[in-house]
Amino acid sequence: MDPHGDGHAENGRHDSDGEGDDTNGPLPKRPRPSPPISAAEIRDEFSHHDPTVARINNGSFGSCPGSVLAAQLWWQRLFLRQPDDFYFNRLQPSILRSRALIKDLINADDIDEVSLVDNATTAAAIVLQHVSWSFTEGHFNKGDAVVMLHYAYGAVKKSIQAYVTRAGGHVIEVPLPFPVTSNEEIVQEFRKALELGKSNDRKVRLAVIDHITSMPSVVIPVKELTNICREEGVDKVFVDAAHAIGSIEVDMKDIGADFYTSNLHKWFFCPPSVAFLYSKKSRASSNLHHPVVSHEYGNGLPIESGWIGTRDYSAQLVVPSVMDFIDRFQGGIEGIRKQNHDKVVEMGKMLAESWRTCLGSPPDMCASMIMVGLPGCLGISCEKDSLKFRSLLRDRFHVEVPVYHRPPKDGENWSSAVTGYVRISHQVYNAEDDYIRLRDAINKLVQDGFNCTKLPSS
Repeated sequence: MDPHGDGHAENGRHDSDGEGDDTNGPLPKRPRPSPPISAAEIRDEFSHHDPTVARINNGSFGSCPGSVLAAQLWWQRLFLRQPDDFYFNRLQPSILRSRALIKDLINADDIDEVSLVDNATTAAAIVLQHVSWSFTEGHFNKGDAVVMLHYAYGAVKKSIQAYVTRAGGHVIEVPLPFPVTSNEEIVQEFRKALELGKSNDRKVRLAVIDHITSMPSVVIPVKELTNICREEGVDKVFVDAAHAIGSIEVDMKDIGADFYTSNLHKWFFCPPSVAFLYSKKSRASSNLHHPVVSHEYGNGLPIESGWIGTRDYSAQLVVPSVMDFIDRFQGGIEGIRKQNHDKVVEMGKMLAESWRTCLGSPPDMCASMIMVGLPGCLGISCEKDSLKFRSLLRDRFHVEVPVYHRPPKDGENWSSAVTGYVRISHQVYNAEDDYIRLRDAINKLVQDGFNCTKLPSS
C-alpha cells in the first residue's frame, strides 16, 4: 500500500484498511478519523515518550505521534527497497502533495510559493543569502539596514552576522521589554528601530520579525508590524515563525509578509526535521536559492529544495499522515490550538499563584507556551545559572523545562527580583501532573533554602 501514490489513496491519504502492497509490507492500521480521539489513544500515540519525565518543553523539539512515525518508516523502507524507482517516480509527486496541503493550511495563493526545507534555520539562510548577494552585487548600498528583534532566535542572529554584516549591511536590533504587558510596547520600540534604520539616508532592506519569540516566548503582532514596514518603505519582511504552525493561526494573505517560515516538527506533529518556507511571488522570490547546490539549481526554490542530494526525505512526505492524526481531534487543528492555549494559561496561572510570582505576558500574547516567573530567592543571576538550574530540574526531579534569565531592571532589588522564568509548553500528550511535579519541585527547593550559588561551578 502506498500512502501517497496515485490510485492507492485518495488525495494522498492512507487507505483506511491499512493493507499494504507486496513490495513494502503493510503500513500499521490507523483508525478512521472519528473525533474526538480518546485520552487512552493519545497516550498510545505518544507511548514512546519517557514515562519518567514530566516533558513540558514541546517547544524545543516538538513531538511526533506513533502513527506518523509508522508512516515515516514506511517511506524510509520504500526508498531503501528500490532507491532508483523511488527517486525517479515517487519522491517529487509525494513532496508536491505535502506542499499542496501546506499551501491550503497557510492560505497561500500558489503552490509555487511553498518550499519544504529542513528547518526554519535553513529557511533563514535562504532569505539572508539573497540579501547578502544583493549587497555584494551592488543592488543594496553598503550600510543599508536590516532590522531584527532583540529576542530573535540565536541561530538567526548568527546567520544575519554571517550573511548580512559580512556583506556590508548595518544591523539594528529592536529592544523589547520583558515582562511585556501589551502589543503597543512592542510596536513603539519597532517604530523607533525603523527610524534609526532610515537615519543617515540609509534604506531598511529587510525586517526580520518573529511571530512567536523563542526565549522569552511572546506572540508578536506580526500583521501590524508588517503593515508598519509597508508604510515606512521597508523593502522586504521576513517572518521567522518557527513555533507558529499548529500553535497559532497562520494566514499568508492576512499577514502580508514577503517571506515566512515555520517548523512542521514543533507544533504540527511531523518528525524532525521539516519546515516550510513561503515566498510571495515576486522578482525577489524567483532569485531565492537553496544554499546546498545540486543539479536542480535554477529550477525554482521548491524544486531545488526537493532534491539536495541523497538523504532521508521522509519527514517531508508524512504531512498527509499528520493530517490524518489531526483529523481525529475535535475541531481539528483549531481545536488543538485552543486546547493547548487554554491549558498552558491555566497551568501558568497555577504555577505563578503557587510561587507568588507573575506571568511574563498577558494570556493573549501567548500561544501554546507561556513564561512563568520563578521565586527570586532561587538566585538565578546569569545565563549559566539558568542552564545549570535547568539541569538540576532534569536530573533531580525529572522535569524538562527551559529556564530563562532576566537581568534585574534599574531600581529592582537583586535579592528579591524575579530574575528567572520557566517557559512551559502544553501539547496534547501533557497532563496536569506534569505541571504539579514542576510546581512541587520549585516549592521544595525554596523550602530547603536552595540558591543557585550552591550549584557546582562546572
